[in-house]
Amino acid sequence: MSKLPTKGDILEWIAANPTLTAKRDIAKAFGIKGAARIDLKRLLKELEHEGHLEKRKKTYRDPDRLPPVSVLQVKEPTPDGDLFAQPLEWHGEGVEPIVLIIPRASDPALGEGDRILARLQVVHEEDHNYEARLIRRIGANPRRVVGIFKKTSEGGRIQSIDKGSDKEWMVAADAMGGAKDGELVEAEQAGPAGRMGLLRARITERLGDPSAPRAVSLIAIHQHGIPDSFPDAVIAEADAMKPAGLSGREDLRDMPLITIDPADARDHDDACYAHADDDPKNEGGHVIWVAIADVAHYVTPGSALDIEARKRGNSSYFPDRVVPMLPDRLSGDLCSLHEGVPRACIAVRMQVDAKGKKIGHRFVRGLMKSPASLNYQEVQAAMDGDPNDKVAPLVSEVIRPLYAAYAALVKARNERQPLNLDLPERKIVLAEDGTVKSVDFAERLDAHKLIEEFMVLANVAAAETLIAKRTPLLFRVHEEPPPEKLDSLRETADAAGLTLAKGQVLKTAHLNRLLNAAAGTEEAELINLATLRSMTQAYYNPANFGHFGLALQSYAHFTSPIRRYADLIVHRALIKAHGWGDDGLSPEDIERLENTAQHISDTERRSMMAERDTTDRYLASFLSDRVGAEFGGRISGIARFGVFVKLDETGADGLIPIRSLGNEYFHFDADAATLMGADTGTMITLGQRVTVKLIDAAAVTGGIGLELLTLEDAKLPGGSGKGRMGRGSRPKGKGGPKRKPAKAKKKDAKTKRKVTRQRRNG
Repeated sequence: MSKLPTKGDILEWIAANPTLTAKRDIAKAFGIKGAARIDLKRLLKELEHEGHLEKRKKTYRDPDRLPPVSVLQVKEPTPDGDLFAQPLEWHGEGVEPIVLIIPRASDPALGEGDRILARLQVVHEEDHNYEARLIRRIGANPRRVVGIFKKTSEGGRIQSIDKGSDKEWMVAADAMGGAKDGELVEAEQAGPAGRMGLLRARITERLGDPSAPRAVSLIAIHQHGIPDSFPDAVIAEADAMKPAGLSGREDLRDMPLITIDPADARDHDDACYAHADDDPKNEGGHVIWVAIADVAHYVTPGSALDIEARKRGNSSYFPDRVVPMLPDRLSGDLCSLHEGVPRACIAVRMQVDAKGKKIGHRFVRGLMKSPASLNYQEVQAAMDGDPNDKVAPLVSEVIRPLYAAYAALVKARNERQPLNLDLPERKIVLAEDGTVKSVDFAERLDAHKLIEEFMVLANVAAAETLIAKRTPLLFRVHEEPPPEKLDSLRETADAAGLTLAKGQVLKTAHLNRLLNAAAGTEEAELINLATLRSMTQAYYNPANFGHFGLALQSYAHFTSPIRRYADLIVHRALIKAHGWGDDGLSPEDIERLENTAQHISDTERRSMMAERDTTDRYLASFLSDRVGAEFGGRISGIARFGVFVKLDETGADGLIPIRSLGNEYFHFDADAATLMGADTGTMITLGQRVTVKLIDAAAVTGGIGLELLTLEDAKLPGGSGKGRMGRGSRPKGKGGPKRKPAKAKKKDAKTKRKVTRQRRNG
């Protein structure tokens, strides 16, 4: 195309090609060369002045776009039956986007004038440029139930799976949604109670077999009492919220604060930017900005949203769903730092020197607009020399400076010596039907570590500021291991031929020396697990007892207020300390700070237990069709009733019952965490390599049963652990045990008589 395009042509091209918006890309698309480029530049300038485009660095883009979660108003159906909607949050000066609603079979009927909350996806169709999937009607918050569906002559009933509940819901024949007898279903209230006094329900989703993978997270949610539906008042309050404006805030919209999250993240509560410090007194230093969603602006003390957020304490994450702390209107929309959308934030500007030491910081309450929402993999690929079209324009001025600042922080981290555990994170990957597709171990990229270091630094800055301003807050506390756990760790290290010194004030550096000594050896996983188990559980407290694991004197959670109530309290404390408004820490917040700390520490553990139970069930389901197969693993726990083994392939934990360990008594030493055969002297200790056979995998309970085949590459006497061990015999195999057994503590005569002897059943 040789002639100059119209303004409409340019706007249409930019809308259809959001990653190719540099002037050279536009010129190439329309075949503009030579002197004609000057005319193109003039056109772009005119579009910019008219408000149709904004120039950011060297690229042009729409000045406004709809957030991924938006409020829409349904229009009159077309003659073809299509439903379009008006975006109520469109603030651009150009042509209003056209949104087509894509209904699902389980969606309720929508009519003209209905206001809905919907998830949007950008498309490039002739008659619309967004497609919307219903989340829910605005103002409608029907009660929900998860239960087992039972067919009746008139339709069916749903028996709730809530703990201790015997409530039933009536389902009319036209509201069954194709559900079959005995299936687990999700339903919502569809009307008042029927003739028999039962509430009426409409099935919205079939979850299939109650023991199937798609059901396990819901079962765990209900078993652990995690609230998974919001009260009407909370939804109404969230729906009434409007985006925060610039009033009383510092304008950060021109700062390229990017979000970096997992590829499947739906909310973005932190963004970052870094550049070389131009202060001549800080040669080689860096300035790091971390901006966090200003949740406190929307969730004010004593509000319905605040009461519910405190009740939940935190969001809970499962392989197939999230139970959020805040409703979608906030967590997925107003409090999420979406690309190209103005969002309220509290940001901290931090100066670090060339060695990564923080030399100054200040907090601001601002309004930002992120130029890009990126994921860890594409950011790392860009830094490694393979940027995609979206990241390429950001590499030199945004990505590389971030990594340069991170390199400085690594120096400070190495000097500080936080606990450096090497335990790969297990990730369950689900197929579309909810079954487990694979069990992967998440890769740890520098992009992950970069964000972690930035967040740690911001959390330290928050704690230090509030301490200096004498403002109450919640600290994240992690105390050092108790003496008895350290003794157990020393015995495990000794059994592995390693040493953890005694008689000194314990520091994380001492533990890191042990971990480094084990790195690359067969004992590495054992030592990492044993070190982790020696740690105390972190918790929240108004008093500052330091954070042992991070080797920090003062630490507070500031960076995730969408998903943690503790962070919201810290945000309110910062607002109060800086005098930014009347939505800061209230007298009631301060009065019940200790109770809040205990409560949210408890809700955090509740979520962890539910998430762990769900993972166990998914893994058991994944392994259920491999009963009889053999697996390699390592002994990860020893109890009076048997031996726990962590399987290499999936990281699943299974149990070898003590009755299957051999036809002899086994002495259990809780202090040394060992089992010793009374006849053969066979010693079973933590970390030993084993081969096991899978004998049971129960998806409903998550239990995995194993049979011991070999211990340290040697079969037990009698074969497969079932024969009686001869007195004095010991497994030989390839050189016998590769590690000396843990030394049991000396016991007095009375204690010796109490040594538990476990007898083989039958």
